Amino acid sequence: MKKYPHIFEPLDLGFTKLSNRILMGSMHTGLEEDKPDLSRLAAYFEARAKGGVGMIVTGGISPNRRGWLTPFSAKMTTKREAHKHQIITEAVHKYDTKICMQILHAGRYAYHPFSVAPSKIKAPINPFKPFALSNSGIRRTINDFRKSSKLAKLAGYDGVEIMGSEGYLINQFLVERTNKRTDEWGGSFEKRARLPIEIIKSIREEVGDDFIIIFRLSMLDLVEGGSSWDEIVRLAKMIEAAGATIINTGIGWHEARVPTIATSVPRGGFAWVTKKMMGEVNIPLITTNRINTPEMAEQILKDGSADMISMARPFLADPEFVNKAKAGRSDEINTCIGCNQACLDHVFSKKIASCLVNPMACHETEISLEPVKSEKKIAVVGAGPAGLAFSAAAAERGHKVVLFEASSNIGGQFNLAKRIPGKEEFYETLRYFAKKLEINNVELRLNQRADSKVLEEGGFDSIVVATGIRPRTPGIPGIDHAKVISYIDVLEGRVEVGDKVAIIGAGGIGFDVSEFLLHEKREEPNPETIEHFMDFWGVDMQFEEKGGLAVAAEVKPLREIYLLQRKSEKVGARLGKSTGWIHRSKLKKNKVKMMQGIQYEKIDDQGLHIKIKEKSVVLDVDNIVICAGQISNRDLYDSLGGNHDVHVIGGAFQASELDAKRAIDQGVRLAQEI
Repeated sequence: MKKYPHIFEPLDLGFTKLSNRILMGSMHTGLEEDKPDLSRLAAYFEARAKGGVGMIVTGGISPNRRGWLTPFSAKMTTKREAHKHQIITEAVHKYDTKICMQILHAGRYAYHPFSVAPSKIKAPINPFKPFALSNSGIRRTINDFRKSSKLAKLAGYDGVEIMGSEGYLINQFLVERTNKRTDEWGGSFEKRARLPIEIIKSIREEVGDDFIIIFRLSMLDLVEGGSSWDEIVRLAKMIEAAGATIINTGIGWHEARVPTIATSVPRGGFAWVTKKMMGEVNIPLITTNRINTPEMAEQILKDGSADMISMARPFLADPEFVNKAKAGRSDEINTCIGCNQACLDHVFSKKIASCLVNPMACHETEISLEPVKSEKKIAVVGAGPAGLAFSAAAAERGHKVVLFEASSNIGGQFNLAKRIPGKEEFYETLRYFAKKLEINNVELRLNQRADSKVLEEGGFDSIVVATGIRPRTPGIPGIDHAKVISYIDVLEGRVEVGDKVAIIGAGGIGFDVSEFLLHEKREEPNPETIEHFMDFWGVDMQFEEKGGLAVAAEVKPLREIYLLQRKSEKVGARLGKSTGWIHRSKLKKNKVKMMQGIQYEKIDDQGLHIKIKEKSVVLDVDNIVICAGQISNRDLYDSLGGNHDVHVIGGAFQASELDAKRAIDQGVRLAQEI
């Protein structure tokens, strides 16, 4: 009997069949605009097709220039562009995988001054006010969708996905929030729904019956003035009647103030939305968002919450996700932790996307772990993120690796991160690395501190120092007072923390410590329930209000916390582009006092003496937690001198802006070279 029978049941679409129920959902990677060709994007998709996924949807491709996300974004408007895409479809079709091109018109989310929308209303996340589309402009847009679909078929795609959710153009036409028109394209629901229906009908007429049309339907807008549930159901029925093959679930507009894909969202947190639609239409429904394990995907299908599962970022983390699940090797899957640091944050910064736990993602033509020609005996000192990444990759290539770790566990700083409420996914990363060390026969020596003598006597050809960091102690008078404790002692539960706390340092660690102190101490992963999450963020699971919003629950903070920083910039300004607002919002809801431009004067029995705007203030707190940065722990590296083939990576290489993404990337790239 198959371990995941629902996942691996084929999905019959009538004119074609999908090999399994897993869709690799749409993600923009930056490779879509790669010059001079799309060979890197083809290699990226081919790796996932080879990994066994049933169907792939590309990142958003615009049907015209007005619909560009940014100037010179990917578009499908000419035969020449269609021919460029053939390298992608040919690569994917080497395997039993279908691929659909997503057609995305950004509408008022377009980041350029020539954007268009149903009405002239600026988006809160965009500086440009759009032009209102004329009636002829709407007709041209429908025709552009039709033409893009024809070209996608010419390019060899098995179908298209029409992006009708997340607050893009079609979604903007559907709701009164952004559609103030009084002509045949606005006003009543039927008129607001006219654009998507005419687009679907036009495409179906153009491409014929043997072509997949997925419609990405916003089933939960999470913005005021969004669609009601009755409107969404009516639209779904109209979409089916117009000729769509499948309906995919869209959750939340980009301007919504509810997290939808970050790691703090419970696994499968929005499957209930798709389940609510099941039975309303006769075509398959896809559910999505924060589904990152085969066990979760299987359970959702078994519960009847959807006909198919969409996972996007999990295929960045592990292109072999499906094959590993099918072979009963789910413990070998490199699980997506939902951090967004190397995927969304990269794309928003106009960088090529990748993955914190898998730096090879989107760099398949650049990073390759080929078998070594000459085996080396390599010592790795430190089993934090950098040391683990290097050890696993170097051993996979065929080197003999001995990994020294002074403590009793692998993981380094990940052992602290996993204790933060909402970051329990780090347990999965440590499980994955432990399995990789086992599979690749890494000799792991826990509770052994490797000094220069041990290394010199070990007969090693190369030494990799990954000894991490140590916390920086600021020079504040009274820093050795009994009230002062380190963040490491707090997160490891070695100290009792009082009810009133000041945290010095408002970087990522300061925010994590604040979050930790706002919850009861927990030894094991204990993610919050879906119901509690929706209650906290104000999501109406009964869907009685338009947009699915409710009044967020009142929060009674566990502690009184001050989060302080010397810099005069906004607290949390350097957190991730896509997740920083979430961290700030959570602390604000818990009444954490975030203060910037602070001068620290002294610490004594009264508490923490600070100066803010030239005014001296005493914070009467029970404890002061130091989160004031880190220093590279590189004494071992320095002691080894230049007489060895020695390398340094991770925090030992650079401690500023402590970054697991950089550490893992360094480890894998060094393993490729050594």
